[in-house]
Amino acid sequence: MSARLRQAVLAARDLDSVAGRLREELELGEPFADPGVGYFGLRNAVFALGDTFLEVVSPMQPDTAAGRLLERRGGDCGYMVMFQVDSLPEARERAGALGVREVFEVALDDMAEVHLHPADMRGAIVSLSSPQPPDSWRWGGPGWDSRAAPLRVAGATVAAADPQSVAARWSTVLGGPAGVAFAPDDSERGLVEVTLEGPSRNPILVGGVRFVFKSQEEQ
Repeated sequence: MSARLRQAVLAARDLDSVAGRLREELELGEPFADPGVGYFGLRNAVFALGDTFLEVVSPMQPDTAAGRLLERRGGDCGYMVMFQVDSLPEARERAGALGVREVFEVALDDMAEVHLHPADMRGAIVSLSSPQPPDSWRWGGPGWDSRAAPLRVAGATVAAADPQSVAARWSTVLGGPAGVAFAPDDSERGLVEVTLEGPSRNPILVGGVRFVFKSQEEQ
């Protein structure tokens, strides 16, 4: 079985501004601020959309990975794509066979996870996550289901210079396409679009990422 897209992450210079606009535009509930992201020199806001999530991260100290990306991209942008996998050891083995490096690893009672190097995956940081139980999601914070908006993160588009080879790499690691499309882009902008399942409406651009909407019947 292929991986399941659970969370899309944006990087923003002004967390409160971008998170506030997302909340207003999408009619989202109260976000969760995870103190654990301080390990990466970041602060964040995590919104629950059904049992999927949108996160915004912002640097709060110099020389963070998110801060360097913001400088390279010249502003707010897509940052990371997080997938739930059935077997984390098997997914890690597939990544390792392609020479993909791991940049972070955590093993907790309710979540095991690794982050894959964006230079090796190409396009974005990729997270492979194994929550326990499978319908949980530690990063959403306590009681996330009570704050969840009636939407769902249903897909993403990653822009890359060689979309076919990048798509093949991601598909191999993830065990299938997992709801991600790839678009040609010589500037390698990475995560550029998130598809939300919910009432149809016009696309919006927030935090350097385009959000498009599809009803369940259109999926």
